[in-house]
Amino acid sequence: MTAEVEVREVAQRARVASRSLALATRSQKDATLHAMADALLARADEILAGNAEDVARAEADGTPPNIIDRLRLTTERLEGMAQGLREVAGLADPVGEVVRGSVLANGLELRQVRVPFGVVGMIYEARPNVTADAAGICLKSGNAVLLRGSSSARSSNAAIVAVLRDAVSASGLEADVVQLVPGDTHDSVKALMRARGQVDVLIPRGGAGLIQSVVNESTVPVIETGVGNCHVYVDRAADLDKALAIVLNAKTHRTSVCNAAESLLVHADVAGEFLPRVVAALQEADVTIHGDAAFGALDGVVAATDEDWATEYLSLDIAARVVPDLDRALEHIRTWSSGHSDAIVTEDLAASRRFVAEVDSAAVLVNASTRFTDGGEFGFGAEIGISTQKLHARGPMGLPEMTSTKYVVIGDGHVR
Repeated sequence: MTAEVEVREVAQRARVASRSLALATRSQKDATLHAMADALLARADEILAGNAEDVARAEADGTPPNIIDRLRLTTERLEGMAQGLREVAGLADPVGEVVRGSVLANGLELRQVRVPFGVVGMIYEARPNVTADAAGICLKSGNAVLLRGSSSARSSNAAIVAVLRDAVSASGLEADVVQLVPGDTHDSVKALMRARGQVDVLIPRGGAGLIQSVVNESTVPVIETGVGNCHVYVDRAADLDKALAIVLNAKTHRTSVCNAAESLLVHADVAGEFLPRVVAALQEADVTIHGDAAFGALDGVVAATDEDWATEYLSLDIAARVVPDLDRALEHIRTWSSGHSDAIVTEDLAASRRFVAEVDSAAVLVNASTRFTDGGEFGFGAEIGISTQKLHARGPMGLPEMTSTKYVVIGDGHVR
């Protein structure tokens, strides 16, 4: 059986299952989410055994440590996945929400209401926690989900999906609302990207290569999630103690995630005082600094290239530059930012307002770490991704972003 046939078969089953899921009540969906969470913990040994296979294979292949960190599951991380499902259960159900409504002059009642997409395809790399997050968010928003994780996590994802499907079925919903896309080759990914008419929307999560491949090759509509070349700009009016804490948190709190800072800009007026402090603190945290000439005057700093300004390291590396003024900081961000999250540290209200107005990113932060760009931190529950596009959804995508809308028009024999 070809990959295209296999993918179309699971997509068709998802389409059928999505119709009944769209009619499920909130109580049914919430009970199922709690059952899924319970099952993850009750069958943790199965999931961790599958994950151990993936991690051992990755280590044998010489996979970089930051990628293995994204791949690895622990009891604590499983508990976090289960808690994420429970938090989604506690959120308001977006399906059926009236976005706006009115009675027209001719007496027609008009309502715009939220409805599920139908079938959502997820193409993602390494992180098996995405499997549970995506399944939970899609189920709560009334969508069937087709999950295509990377081959590096195939044993983990297979175990997680088996556990979730059993919990869904035991709760009285159709197991096919959660499915793993068959196949380990790129052929199955291609088939999913070309299943227009059976899959309503695709969401890629991973590195720049994966995201651009899906965006450029897919015939299914795509919500583009973000590569995170995130910046922290330390302004001339910054509180340098705040700036130091923000830079360290943004870079070192967790390096393998898209909202970690990858670039540091420092205003020339505070560079003399701030550079020795921030370089020492970053180096103490084992961060390699790829710096311009000003940073390069300090010991241990590696000379930066244009490639560094464009890089999402996802590791203990940061690109660093001194800029003469706010104009040059904004120019640098316009040139190199991926449009994910960019932050300014300043006590100057006018500078912060200008930064917010001129930085065209999904999240712009003032005196706060880029690590806050996260669905959970924003109070949305577990997110399905962070969109860096400008259509439909932008920033962390929670439940409302996983719906479309339709208009309901009610008349009484009205004709035009």
